[in-house]
Amino acid sequence: MEQYIAFFSNHPVLSIIWVVLAIMLVHSWYKSRFSAIRQINPQQVTLLINKDDAQVLDMRGKKDFTAGRIAGAELMSADKAKLNDFGGLEKYKTKPIILVCNTGMTANNIAERMHQQGYEQVYVLSGGMSSWQSAGLPTTNGK
Repeated sequence: MEQYIAFFSNHPVLSIIWVVLAIMLVHSWYKSRFSAIRQINPQQVTLLINKDDAQVLDMRGKKDFTAGRIAGAELMSADKAKLNDFGGLEKYKTKPIILVCNTGMTANNIAERMHQQGYEQVYVLSGGMSSWQSAGLPTTNGK
C-alpha cells in the first residue's frame, strides 16, 4: 500500500490520468450494461431477421451500400439521422431495427437517437459490416 501512496505522491499527473481512465472505463461499462440499445453479433442478426422480421438499416455511404449489403437492408442517410430526421421509418417503430455501419461506432449514436424518438427495438450490429463479412455471411450488391 505504501508503494501506491508513494507513486501517487511522486507522479500526480499520471495518477490523475489513471483515475480518469478508471472512471471512464466504469462509466462505459455501466452505460452499455443498462442501455436500451443492444449490441448484437452477426448470428443474432440473422436470427432477428428470420424469426422476428427485423429490418436492417445500412448507414454506410451509397457506394459501400451498392458494393455489398445484407439482403433486405435499406439505405439510411447517417447525415439525416444525426439531425433526428427519421422520415419514412415510422412503419418500423414497433419492429426490430438493426443499424449497420462500417465498424459499429456511428450506429450507436444513431440508435440512441432513434430510441429517444420512440423506436422500441433498436439493435446495433457489433463491429458493423466488417464483422458480418468476417463471419463469412452473404451480401448482395446492386441498386
